[in-house]
Amino acid sequence: MILAGDIGGTNARLAVFDVLDGRFSLISASVFPSREYRSLDEIVSKFVRTANVHPHAACFGVAGPVRNSLNQVKGTPVGNQAVISAGTGLGEAGMYWDGTKHLVFASEGGHADFAPRNELETELLRYLRVRFGHVSYERIVSGPGLVNVFNFLRDTGRGVEPKWLADEMLHSDPAAAISRAAIDGKCGLSEQAIDLFVSIYGAEAGNLALKIMATGGIYLGGGIAPKMLPKLAGPLFMEGFLSKGRMQHLLEAIPVRVITNDKVALLGAARYAVVRTTA
Repeated sequence: MILAGDIGGTNARLAVFDVLDGRFSLISASVFPSREYRSLDEIVSKFVRTANVHPHAACFGVAGPVRNSLNQVKGTPVGNQAVISAGTGLGEAGMYWDGTKHLVFASEGGHADFAPRNELETELLRYLRVRFGHVSYERIVSGPGLVNVFNFLRDTGRGVEPKWLADEMLHSDPAAAISRAAIDGKCGLSEQAIDLFVSIYGAEAGNLALKIMATGGIYLGGGIAPKMLPKLAGPLFMEGFLSKGRMQHLLEAIPVRVITNDKVALLGAARYAVVRTTA
């Protein structure tokens, strides 16, 4: 019996699996709002007590079986892979291909300096620098980052914030409210924010692909991507991803996919626990 955890800034997701012949059967799963608990120990203790389970191994983390391609690449590319996950923050990680298997390594690439590509993004950088000093990609490509982009566009006179949306943002998750308003076509300012967000997301995904030489693929994880698939499937993301000058030909051969299985991090943690306990 394996205890697996997907621990995020907003929620901690825990699950227990039975493992037989390499197949994982879910026994129990729960979601815990992270801010309501003082530590992971407290969350785990409550989960195993409530579920009445006694796992023999545990692992907490993320991993990457994926679905849904954003571009069409011929053949089956091999090589390094990378994950970029926008959610409460911006997570980035790599998978090194050693010739027979992928080996995962961590990264804090989401905190690297934001690099504007045009006058609008330069203005966005100046706006965010006043508030934060150092401006990383996470200040833009994340849930709070989407709110930053929306506020920038509003405060620089590029649109009007409807009162109903302001009220919704005040009483619920503001990033989710902006995203819904944009996808439903109810607010032009929200649509502008989503478009800018998606373009910069694509640009940073392309940066990550180049830095890791991720010829085996780039995978979009986190809670945001599945909720805005129509926007990601439009031209802005891939334009940002591919627009790398002399390296565009390399990026055109890299598959880009979105993780849509919301239990993927739990399954990855469970698999890692199995590997570690049987090695």
